[in-house]
Amino acid sequence: MARIEIVYYSGTGNTAKLADLIGETSGARTWPLPEDGTCGPEMWEALDKADAILFGSPTYMGGAAWQFKRFADETGERWYNRDWQDKLAGGFTASGSTNGDKGECLSYFITLANQHGMIWVSLGQSSPPSRSNPDTATNWTGGNGGVMAVAGRKGMPEGDLQSARDFGARVQRLAEVFVRGRANS
Repeated sequence: MARIEIVYYSGTGNTAKLADLIGETSGARTWPLPEDGTCGPEMWEALDKADAILFGSPTYMGGAAWQFKRFADETGERWYNRDWQDKLAGGFTASGSTNGDKGECLSYFITLANQHGMIWVSLGQSSPPSRSNPDTATNWTGGNGGVMAVAGRKGMPEGDLQSARDFGARVQRLAEVFVRGRANS
């Protein structure tokens, strides 16, 4: 079975909710970053042994939270040694507005993955064909880089929650194919 790990920071609990939903459908273990953004040795070991690593953060001021950025900065030795080369990667984010520059946060995750030589898994969902589609539709905001959720005062729309579940299943399916392919090569 593929090893999938999720590392994320959540300021208000919305990103944690996404991590949990993605984890449930992917079989991944979730690793919340603490307030100071540091990782313990157990987390680093799990990430190093993973077949896929998913990144999550709320979008703050058009980018990832500083706690996540600290984690990313501390991957430098792994980058130098190419420890995460050819692992699958994916990402998710939430912000309070429909757009909120969530795409910029996902672009940061994609760049981080690319620098490590990882293989990015997109959301894999088409967006609804019309602006009149409700927020109960998956990928109703039309993003493709990963899960982009709107986190309002009443929680997140069902479409965003379902996108997270579907994304987890997609990552799990692709990771299994990936692992089988490695075993057969």
